Amino acid sequence: MNRRDAIGRVALLMGGAVIGAEFFISGCKSGAGKVEDLFVADNIAFLNEVADTILPTTTSSPGAKAANVGHFMALMVQDCYWPKNQKTFLEGISKLDDASQKKFSSKFMSLTAQQKTDLLVDLDKEQKEYTKKNANSEMEDSKHRNDPDFKGPTVAPHYFRMMKELTLLGYFTSEIGATKALRYIAVPGHYDGNVPYKKGDKAWAT
Repeated sequence: MNRRDAIGRVALLMGGAVIGAEFFISGCKSGAGKVEDLFVADNIAFLNEVADTILPTTTSSPGAKAANVGHFMALMVQDCYWPKNQKTFLEGISKLDDASQKKFSSKFMSLTAQQKTDLLVDLDKEQKEYTKKNANSEMEDSKHRNDPDFKGPTVAPHYFRMMKELTLLGYFTSEIGATKALRYIAVPGHYDGNVPYKKGDKAWAT
């Protein structure tokens, strides 16, 4: 799966444009500053756990942690996000832990698998409401993203929206995601315009 196709699929799943997509496609040269704190081992482990809660291991495929999606998130935030979005993402780690403390009186990493899922379901509802509320600002920003003097979004996106998008993008463009969760045939290969489909078949990575 190429980068443009992956971004298109994530946008379809998320119901809107992918944050940082213009840089993901062009090669991530936004000029964003370094965010060294994201590469601290504890933060990578935290992001891997968030990602693995979103895309856990199943009987047929390994989860997001196996693909080290946490490191992918940190790398993409550092290289492809506007400074305002970088700050929001980094602060989001603490905010997610705060939400965990509020709901379960315990840090996220100490929760049970079900508690982690319940918390992220709540945060997903929160980010959807936040995104809907700020849709007009996002639409206006999209008109000026290619302007040379554009300095980033008027309103920063919700931190969990970024985490969820990067989880999906990182996993389905990883070797594990492409070959285990999706169907993969090495390219080049022969063209078959009439492949039989059975309900429940995996999508193609290639």
